[in-house]
Amino acid sequence: MTGRMKTFNGSRFRFDPFSKKQRQIFTWWNRKSPVHDANGIIADGAIRSGKTLCMSLSFVMWAMENFDGENFAMCGKTIGSFRRNVMSSLWRTLKGRGYRYEYHRTDSLIIISRGSRSNSFYIFGGKDESSQDLIQGITLAGVFLDEVALMPESFVNQATSRCSVDGSKWWFNCNPDGPYHWFKKEWLDKAQEKKLIHLHFTLDDNLSLTETIKDRYEHLYTGVFYKRYILGLWCMAEGMIYDMFDEDRHVKPIADIAPKLIDNQKNRFVSCDYGTQNATVFLLWNKGMDGRWYCIREYYYSGRDKGKQKTDSEYADDLLKWLDGTKIRAMIVDPAAASFIAELRKRSVQVMKGSNDVLDGIRTVGTLLNHDRILFADTCTNTIQEFGSYVWDEKAAANGEDRPVKKADHAMDAVRYMCYTVISRGRAKLKG
Repeated sequence: MTGRMKTFNGSRFRFDPFSKKQRQIFTWWNRKSPVHDANGIIADGAIRSGKTLCMSLSFVMWAMENFDGENFAMCGKTIGSFRRNVMSSLWRTLKGRGYRYEYHRTDSLIIISRGSRSNSFYIFGGKDESSQDLIQGITLAGVFLDEVALMPESFVNQATSRCSVDGSKWWFNCNPDGPYHWFKKEWLDKAQEKKLIHLHFTLDDNLSLTETIKDRYEHLYTGVFYKRYILGLWCMAEGMIYDMFDEDRHVKPIADIAPKLIDNQKNRFVSCDYGTQNATVFLLWNKGMDGRWYCIREYYYSGRDKGKQKTDSEYADDLLKWLDGTKIRAMIVDPAAASFIAELRKRSVQVMKGSNDVLDGIRTVGTLLNHDRILFADTCTNTIQEFGSYVWDEKAAANGEDRPVKKADHAMDAVRYMCYTVISRGRAKLKG
């Protein structure tokens, strides 16, 4: 295999060359390969390095070349993420290479055929500890695990243990995480012991990326996410989380911000982190005529510091008083604050539950800061202060987990809800 087939409306129109490492993915299992008897392969490294399409396509080609009438598993963090990240490009490429497939969405099953051979490929999601129950009991001739570092160890152990057909192999694909992550310790560091091939990818291994696109990706992330997603390193999250935050760049006098704002309710939101003894934070956001989002007003109340807790009703009263008639499209609230959400809805406040994936949210905030897409009024004093003290938990990192220190992080959570729920999506879809 010498090139990547591209399609347009189902037709072949051009080939791009594969890099050496991408070609290795397609050839390692061939009977003429000196490593064809390996138990599996691990492809890790930078994002957009071309490993996902090569791994998924080669997995199917290997399965169809060596088996007939067998079951295989293809796994992502969720079935939805697998469909988005893998299936669409994979199926177009398979069709162009003469494969036929039937997708049974209800059963998350794809039956792939070529010539007289046909095999069943089941799609599984490995998002939490309970996911292992879904794959238990099935006999597999092979498993492909995309985003394996995002899956729980129990699910991966269950999936690999189901591969009991003679000649079965394991296929692992992922971006790096921390150096003490269970997958690195139990699989990557033991690759030779487990008879696994390890291929490490960088952006240069994807020959279809132009220098302009590679430069764009290299400027997209900073800190730990740059090291992992661009350099492809298994490195620890340590130090300040938002090391790219610069008061000279990201903080402006409110008088300078006001003339830039779009005076339209649809372009105003409040994001909220809710606490009882811990602080409750409201942040008012307004989109600017320059396309940036400005945090222009802050409410911050700590029941612990003030020595008096407030009720949901009192916080709702404070919100309306703080808004002082300012119309907003919606309020983005910590999804765990069920009672406060109910109180807000009683007051006819439109509520959006904040997307609460902490690491993806942190990465999104960092990217927006890096590109100056979010700015803060100098009156948001607690938020500005928290940027300087928001750090990674070193003890958690030593146990293989990326987690911020849970201290003075309430404004940071409110910022994250806004950035990850609204700004990064490009539009606001109201939901309950």
